[in-house]
Amino acid sequence: QVQLVESGGGLVQTGGSLRLSCAASGSIASINAMGWYRQAPGKQRELVAVINSGGSTNYADSVKGRFTISRDNAKNTVYLQMNSLKPGDTAVYYCNRVSARYPWGQGTQVTVSS
Repeated sequence: QVQLVESGGGLVQTGGSLRLSCAASGSIASINAMGWYRQAPGKQRELVAVINSGGSTNYADSVKGRFTISRDNAKNTVYLQMNSLKPGDTAVYYCNRVSARYPWGQGTQVTVSS
């Protein structure tokens, strides 16, 4: 069973940047779509960014133009570069396959102060 370990979160001020990493214990090269999700307190988990095996990407409207997802299949790692952060981005961030998801990792907390 593949395990996912997210890292890179922290506390930043509005307008700041963070780069999240998601390391998989197994190969992600054959996985078509990998995504970053987030869950804010009291809200459902939402998908915010997707990257497929060909490198094409899609983003939720709320993060479009500010977040960039990328993947390094050789390192079995998916990244999320987050710029121009807002308090509304505060959440626990997770990565996973878009379909047939693996067990969720522990996530990484992102807190944006105003």
